[in-house]
Amino acid sequence: MAELLIIYHSKTGGTRQMAEAAATAARDETPTVLMKAEQAGPGDLLHADGYIFCAPENLAAIAGVMKDFYDRCYYPVLGRIEGRPYAQIVCAGSDGENAARQTARIARGWRLKEVQAPLIVCTHAQTPEEILAEKTIPEDQLARCRDLGKAFAAGLSIGVF
Repeated sequence: MAELLIIYHSKTGGTRQMAEAAATAARDETPTVLMKAEQAGPGDLLHADGYIFCAPENLAAIAGVMKDFYDRCYYPVLGRIEGRPYAQIVCAGSDGENAARQTARIARGWRLKEVQAPLIVCTHAQTPEEILAEKTIPEDQLARCRDLGKAFAAGLSIGVF
């Protein structure tokens, strides 16, 4: 059976909540592994059949821990995961577009197949206090994450991608 790998980083809890929501729904459809970016490595990518990358946007870029994951894994799996499907979830304060572009560019280098446009959830945190505070993602946004996880996993399990 196809396995979905959801890799995430979260400093203030927002991205973690979103990744967990996607994973919970995905598990109804196919085996799903939820893994922190700092613990994931090339072997995890090689073992899985599809990916959801979940990252916060920090200073208009993907968070450093996610970038570290990509840096550690990029060359060891290059040419070995081509054609596998992926989607991404971004937790942002105001925009999220650049983090989504950066992840998409890495995925293009790996020759992954994007199966959905990025899901970006904006928390509207603008002050240092708001940005650094623990996040609570609203239920309607978590529902979007669950929908993405379920749909991705269903498509992966029946071989649509």
